[in-house]
Amino acid sequence: MPRETCWNYIFMTPPYWQQASLELARTDPVMRRLTETFAGASIVSRGDPFATLARSIVGQQISVKAADSVWARLMTAVSAPAPDAILACTMEQLRGCGLSARKAEYIFDLAGHFVSGQIHARRWPKMSDAEIVAELTAVRGIGVWTVEMFLIFNLLRPDVFPLDDIGLQKAAALHYLSGERPARRELAGLGERWRPWRSVATWYLWRSLDPVPVAY
Repeated sequence: MPRETCWNYIFMTPPYWQQASLELARTDPVMRRLTETFAGASIVSRGDPFATLARSIVGQQISVKAADSVWARLMTAVSAPAPDAILACTMEQLRGCGLSARKAEYIFDLAGHFVSGQIHARRWPKMSDAEIVAELTAVRGIGVWTVEMFLIFNLLRPDVFPLDDIGLQKAAALHYLSGERPARRELAGLGERWRPWRSVATWYLWRSLDPVPVAY
């Protein structure tokens, strides 16, 4: 598993990526084109659960470029992307980084859950996707979409399919449905062709819309 360290992260790419890409390309002409276009690129996990969840909160309902800008400002304002560093900030400092009042509250609350021990990251590798969704959605400001991003980008789960993600909906419309935005049930049906690699297919579809790789 390739690794690269930075900001005290361990950057990791999924061990299944090449197999998944080959299998998707073999069965789906759109995926064949996308895997060729973005050959050599993949999902990358920073390996840090708090930073991944915090970045997911930052990215809620804004573009990848805007989220990257806010995150960069936040990292400039704090000593490290860690719960203690966030809790040392005031709400005004967090908002000064470009966070909305609600997102600032959510990130502060998330940091509090980590510091207090209410989140048990060591258990996650043995838990199912559904169990992790149930645990993390109990935290204020973390909904199903945020946990799905966490499952894809931190735990590197291979078969997550975020049906409510706007980028996924747009890409599916562009590549498969003549520009028509799919209904949720229709999108779910489309995703069945990509099992057990729906996380990988989703990443390629996201990348087809944005030159900036999606990362949390």
